[in-house]
Amino acid sequence: MSTTILLSERSGPVKKLRAGGHIPAVVYSSRMDSEHVTVPEKEIRASLKRNPHAILNVTLPSKTKHPVIVHQVQKDCLTGQLLHIDFLQINMKEQLDTSIAVHFTGEAKGTKEGGILQIETHEVMIRCMPNKLPEHLAVDISKLSIGEHITIADLKVPKHVEVLSDPETILVTILGMQKLDEAVEPVAEQAEEAVESKA
Repeated sequence: MSTTILLSERSGPVKKLRAGGHIPAVVYSSRMDSEHVTVPEKEIRASLKRNPHAILNVTLPSKTKHPVIVHQVQKDCLTGQLLHIDFLQINMKEQLDTSIAVHFTGEAKGTKEGGILQIETHEVMIRCMPNKLPEHLAVDISKLSIGEHITIADLKVPKHVEVLSDPETILVTILGMQKLDEAVEPVAEQAEEAVESKA
């Protein structure tokens, strides 16, 4: 938790704040009132790029420091501009429920055979102590053949981490080309029937 971000008191129109490189934000906590602040866009973008689920140490306008996680990020769907950040203050002595990224490593055997790699889920929910929070969970897909898949139950997780997501949820699968053909054929047949009916 080496990253420390200085949060400032929010004042003025949000458009002016964003234009000046500051993103409106709220710090939520079960032990104190929520605080409306701003966060430097450059610093929070860098943090989100490194690890969107990392624990951050923030300094509030009152000069008090607290560990937080990014709870929600609002972006402009067209420009990608950051619009608003929700921080959640955490207790380092209590277990934390949070989502974590899944990284897929290796090249699937099925893709070399002509299959299509389809990632179904990029994140899973876990529970652990904050100081034991891993940056991500890795899964090797190199042995995955056409028609095979990997579920959350197949993940190898550290012993101090509990997975909360449904273990039967599929993370990644290799689709065969024939399945794509099956999806195309009915459409082609319907088109032919439509042409014949007009003749």
